[in-house]
Amino acid sequence: MTLATRDELLDDLRGIVGPAGLLTSPDELLVYECDGFSVARGTPRAVAFPTTTEQVAACVKTLRKHGVGIVPRGSGTGLAGGCVAFDGQVILCTSRMTKIESIDLADRVAVAQAGALNVTLSEAVAAEVARWNQNHAELPVGPMHFSPDPSSQRASTVGGNAATNAGGINTLKHGVTSNHVLGVEFVLPDGEIVRTRTAALYESPGPDLTGLLCGSEGTLGILTKVWCRLTPKPEHFRTVYTVYTLTFDACKSVSDVIAAGILPTSMEVMDGRMIRVVEDAFHYGFPTDAAALLLIEIDGVDSILDEQLERIMAICRANGARDIKHCSDPKRRTELWSARKRAFGAIGRLHTAYFTQDACIPRSRLPEAVERIVAIGAEHGLKINNVFHAGDGNVHPIFFFDESNAQEVQRTLEAAERVLQYCIDIGGTITGEHGVGVEKLAMMPRMFNPATIDTFQKLKATFDPDAVLNDGKLIPSKTLRIELHRPVSPNVPGGALCPPHHPPTT
Repeated sequence: MTLATRDELLDDLRGIVGPAGLLTSPDELLVYECDGFSVARGTPRAVAFPTTTEQVAACVKTLRKHGVGIVPRGSGTGLAGGCVAFDGQVILCTSRMTKIESIDLADRVAVAQAGALNVTLSEAVAAEVARWNQNHAELPVGPMHFSPDPSSQRASTVGGNAATNAGGINTLKHGVTSNHVLGVEFVLPDGEIVRTRTAALYESPGPDLTGLLCGSEGTLGILTKVWCRLTPKPEHFRTVYTVYTLTFDACKSVSDVIAAGILPTSMEVMDGRMIRVVEDAFHYGFPTDAAALLLIEIDGVDSILDEQLERIMAICRANGARDIKHCSDPKRRTELWSARKRAFGAIGRLHTAYFTQDACIPRSRLPEAVERIVAIGAEHGLKINNVFHAGDGNVHPIFFFDESNAQEVQRTLEAAERVLQYCIDIGGTITGEHGVGVEKLAMMPRMFNPATIDTFQKLKATFDPDAVLNDGKLIPSKTLRIELHRPVSPNVPGGALCPPHHPPTT
């Protein structure tokens, strides 16, 4: 591409989003070289910030005209490298598309632009409920919310959550993002605008395009608007906090509670290392000599919660819990969940570089799996912390590494790959909520046979025949390959390469 052509491209984009809506200088672009998975890095040619669906469509058409690849991005809180630009691609960032367009309490639907933050939507719904009840005292409504509850909710966007089908602490009982999305608006790779929601109350007939776009990680279309299901917000809770001498016992308690027919809202485990990190940072009063902390919450009809609570505590006691506390006090409950949600931030006090793995395994295998994951880390000379959504078998081992030490980076990637392979071998899957991105792309052929991979690629080609939209993410690409098994470096001209021992399926 010649300099003249490059300037023409940038001028065309400025004409769509305005001068303040386009970043091009190296220091500005540096901010967008990675997401939460800092091993995968690439410098975009530019970052554009459309504010409407029509601007997104116009940008897509312009980039196609210039033959430039497109990478959708929200807040950049993803943990799999799914919004990293390679090979001179341009990022279309929806973080300025923040409007909550409507909230319909009667029909329990909220419509939000893709860049609206989760917490902003929650606050807007709460404010609308308050307004309604003030003006309709004779017919009040109870609290409502958009249930998906990722730990990054204060920064993550509704569109990004839908694109990765994000989970969160409440996933066990209330489901992942796709269970709460009623429809989407998205821009195709040719710039056409598609809506999967045709009426306020009813699902649209035909193939489930909403389900297809949720979890597609920006490879089939760019989400610009989401129809969000609003559900009653639970008002009655019991929170159980148990401490163990062995992580194995905490994990066994998780599977035993589910086996007993109890379905908590949340079941979270922090291992001893993570307990000490959180306690040192925030001083919640956790015992720093414990091997594991299990946090369980149940919600529902107040009159039956105490009975469930007693059964849960009996199970934990039978599994060797050395300390069991419970509460229904809103302040203490908020403190406990704040501790869980702030766990990853606390790690920054100790390490400058880490990434969080994300796999799902059968709950019954949790006790042995956590021990095996720690052993794999030790075999590679690494320390691993564990904090995870134990109730749905979603494990989050945290790998620490020295970013300036290329050999250590490679050891870390190899250990993470072995963890994923182990999870596959015991009947699990390579991602529970973070997505595939580039981090786990090389593992896709291990999860799926060649015919399935070929079907994925045909689906991608149907939506994106020229492979212009987030190519090389989620689905193995025939044109752009990403190399992680090499020293961390800036953008690799001509694209990057997959690990040589895991070539993409062709």
